Amino acid sequence: MFPLSLRPYGGYNKMASNYLAKGLKRSALTVALGMCFVGGVQAQTNTAGAVTGRAVSGDTITITSPSTGFNRTITVDASGSYRFSQLPSGQYQISRNGGSARAVTVNVGTAANIDFASGDATTLDTVTVVGAGAVNPIDISSVESTTILTAEQVAKIPVPRNITSVALLAPGTVRGAANAGFGSLPSFGGSSVAENQYYINGFNVTNTFKNLNFAQIPFESIAESQVKTGGYGAEFGRSTGGVINMITKRGTNDFKAGASIYWEPSSLAETNPDLYYNNGLWVSNNSKDKGSEATAAVWAGGALIKDRLFAYGLIQYGKTSSESYTSRFGTVNLDSSSKRPQWLAKVDWQINDNHSLELTAFSDKRKFEDDYYTASFPDSTTNSTTGRVTIGPNPTTVFGTYKGTDFNEAGGESWVAKYTGYLTDNFTLSALYGHGEFSRSNYGVSANGQVQEYSGNLTGPVAGCAIISDSRTGVSTGAVAAIKGCSFINTLGRRDALDERDQWRIDAEWVLGDHLLRFGIDNDKFRSLDGTAYSGGASYVYQSCNATAATCGPTGNRVRYRSFRSGANVGVDQRAYYIEDSWSVTDNFIAYLGMRWDTFQNLNGEGEKYVEIKNQFAPRLGFSWDVFGDSTFKVFGNAGRYALPLTAGVATRAASASLYEEIYYAYTGVDPATGAPTGLTRVVNPSTGSTATRYLNGEDGNPKFAAGYATKNLSPMYQDEFILGFQKQLTDNLSLGVRAIRRDLKAAIDDNCDYATLFNYVEGNGPGSKFNYCFLFNPGKDAVILADWDGDGVATEKTIPGDQLSLKSKRKYTALEFFVQGNWDRMFLQGSYTYAKSIGNTEGGVRSDNGQADTGTTSDFDYLAAMIGAYGYTPNDRRHSLKLFGNYDITEEWSIGTNLLVQSGRPISCIGVYKGLDVSHYGNIHFSCDPGAPNANGNNGDTIVSRGTVGRTPWTTSLDLNLSYRPTWMKGLQLKMDVFNVLNADKPVSVNEIGEDASGNPVPVANTYLTPTAWQTPRSVRFMVQYDF
Repeated sequence: MFPLSLRPYGGYNKMASNYLAKGLKRSALTVALGMCFVGGVQAQTNTAGAVTGRAVSGDTITITSPSTGFNRTITVDASGSYRFSQLPSGQYQISRNGGSARAVTVNVGTAANIDFASGDATTLDTVTVVGAGAVNPIDISSVESTTILTAEQVAKIPVPRNITSVALLAPGTVRGAANAGFGSLPSFGGSSVAENQYYINGFNVTNTFKNLNFAQIPFESIAESQVKTGGYGAEFGRSTGGVINMITKRGTNDFKAGASIYWEPSSLAETNPDLYYNNGLWVSNNSKDKGSEATAAVWAGGALIKDRLFAYGLIQYGKTSSESYTSRFGTVNLDSSSKRPQWLAKVDWQINDNHSLELTAFSDKRKFEDDYYTASFPDSTTNSTTGRVTIGPNPTTVFGTYKGTDFNEAGGESWVAKYTGYLTDNFTLSALYGHGEFSRSNYGVSANGQVQEYSGNLTGPVAGCAIISDSRTGVSTGAVAAIKGCSFINTLGRRDALDERDQWRIDAEWVLGDHLLRFGIDNDKFRSLDGTAYSGGASYVYQSCNATAATCGPTGNRVRYRSFRSGANVGVDQRAYYIEDSWSVTDNFIAYLGMRWDTFQNLNGEGEKYVEIKNQFAPRLGFSWDVFGDSTFKVFGNAGRYALPLTAGVATRAASASLYEEIYYAYTGVDPATGAPTGLTRVVNPSTGSTATRYLNGEDGNPKFAAGYATKNLSPMYQDEFILGFQKQLTDNLSLGVRAIRRDLKAAIDDNCDYATLFNYVEGNGPGSKFNYCFLFNPGKDAVILADWDGDGVATEKTIPGDQLSLKSKRKYTALEFFVQGNWDRMFLQGSYTYAKSIGNTEGGVRSDNGQADTGTTSDFDYLAAMIGAYGYTPNDRRHSLKLFGNYDITEEWSIGTNLLVQSGRPISCIGVYKGLDVSHYGNIHFSCDPGAPNANGNNGDTIVSRGTVGRTPWTTSLDLNLSYRPTWMKGLQLKMDVFNVLNADKPVSVNEIGEDASGNPVPVANTYLTPTAWQTPRSVRFMVQYDF
């Protein structure tokens, strides 16, 4: 990361448990068959399920789908086992030798066990593996930690309609820090929110620009959500957090259509508490910060050609609106709105019973508008001479003059095609190709119609008003009128900013006796067009000056000009090979071995390769023991290594051409409309003693030395994970599981900007132009750096000891999870309790405590002293989490759902300056706070307050309820009301952790330290009307 003072504005296997999925609803008949549910099922894919079991060698087993006409017959092998792989989720009928058929439900990523142990068994009618509205039984075939929730289940509980909220139902997941803007993302197992992967029908939709976004299909189109919290097989990689896979709905022989409307009125929404400082000052009145949301959708699906060609389509339109009122220290109020015209279409072509094609296309484009208005304070007085506004005790604001609108866009259109071929009874092949686009367009239009936009050109003009600040003597006290500008957007992104992904993969599955082999290749190409600039291309800071005329100009007033611009088309190329074997050692014991090799290659704006990591090896081991051989008690374990590649966004500024220039001027006038200075004459820059342009961080608009930006011995970020647990079916309706988890981060990637240390290795006339002031490295590891050390124009390698650059990165996560699930005729209930501890000196790719979202380039590890005191409890450490949700059918027409979350608070730190600015180069980023002001030498003390040891935010409890009515007099109609946070709990979930100002003085921040920066989401009410026909 670049120094804070020099940064531009805006830097800102399925597992034994399948825990949230149980509900084995058995009849007396299925209980009789229970002893036949033995091993022989192995790991599944992320797009389909399987049916497997045992019968007599040579028997013919037939599976059919009444809804699609799918029909396939295979012969039981010599070992007495059979397997139907790559089955789309749904209801099937299965029979032996043409006998009576049994019903079986297949869910994504799971295998259903159907054993034909004797001739008598074939006379029994049905085995209900998954009951109506229930979830999967104990899956004895897998070593993964996976939660699967169907659309029917999610519809029965009060949960916000987004995939993050669904993922947060799983054990071991916590919501990202709201104060840092990460509240819409989940953290898995102590990892940061930037370490996850997201899939739709097997296609990777993670936004690899920063790993902080993903494509979001219409919620109504999701048939199943698969959440992998750990232990996932070699098929999956590029994640040290979790994996979320969404399976869409599809057409069948039965024509189905419907429509729904969801509405959250602002009149029934509560607001956050008002903010008060520690001295009692009323800072903000939040009682008017309300919003509303409405979403309407229509859908239809059916057969275009019976048993062969099927289609499903959905169109959805959503709209939100809200008003945000600033605090007494703010200047603008916002009137915000969004529009979401989304759609999804899926076509399935069952060419014959052995070959099929599917095509999924969707658009998740979203448009956001923020209207800026000057904030007017009724309880205030204005100085008629200087124009200074003095606000009274009441900070309530009203909307004043319209300033302009900030336009942002997200999402885009994507499509994915997949072929599945059942080439033999024992060999299945699938091939997938997809293309996705994600817009990040940004521009503004001021009240007078002036467009504020940036094209990405480092030397061309930037449309809009420049940023104006006035720090002259007397302005802060009101004695001197402040110079103001017309800018309302400080930092502009590119209007054409766009991310694109092209991915193809081939996966094969081969049953060889007691071995199930799965292997494949995954190739992923990601490109990002990105750039950032100051509005109007400039930032002016007016200053008072008491030095010589050469420094201050003839009038004694000067202005500091800075211009920052970046713009590049950067990318990441990723390729992986994997092979895994699930070996049925006995009928009730499965051993799993997986191996994965990942290659990562990052490209800068000139198309140059600046990072390449080849064939990173990631082994996976596991076992599953069906103790009693009847699928009622499973013991399982897993060990694996998981790697995370570098994001594309790192290269936009750090490895590509960028411009960051600084000039000091004397001025003779000020433009009354824009606030920009006129009559400019260069004066001496106090930092350099020269009138020449100063290029901060060496950013002079020329391409960076790409080959030297990353250390030559760079390893990917990776961690090791160990899991051991069991799951026991207590009754026909209830099961319980326990799992112990250990995650250990072995290496991280971040940037280091301690060029003073590098200068100790410079020789002769060095450094030359092939020298980077910041570089990527593995913290704590010796760094092999390529640079021109002696100024002769030739770059050579030197090894810098790791202990001179930074402490070693550390993060350890330990957890014990208890999970329970039950299903009865009229009720299902699922829940978990997690005790967890996350400790280390890094959160991961981002930093929540100071809001840094520049994945992989935070202030962590920038120089050696930066990490003093950083080892402690990380921001995603939640010691206790209790989750409980379910639904109860009161009558045939009425049902009630609930969702309860009880959670301990997040750790709190004290962030300040360590030993003064000669050591703390960036100011207050250290885990160090002292009671007194800095001394005459600027030293404020060296007291270490280790990360997360000041205390914790309060425990929080959130209870959501819903009531649903399905009238028998109008089949297909459903009315529902969800109430979120019924008790309107309003505890703070994050606080201000800055204990000292940038100079190391605690006094200026004494009234703000530990004050809330975010609270629990206030109570809201959502109404739904839906009709299916």
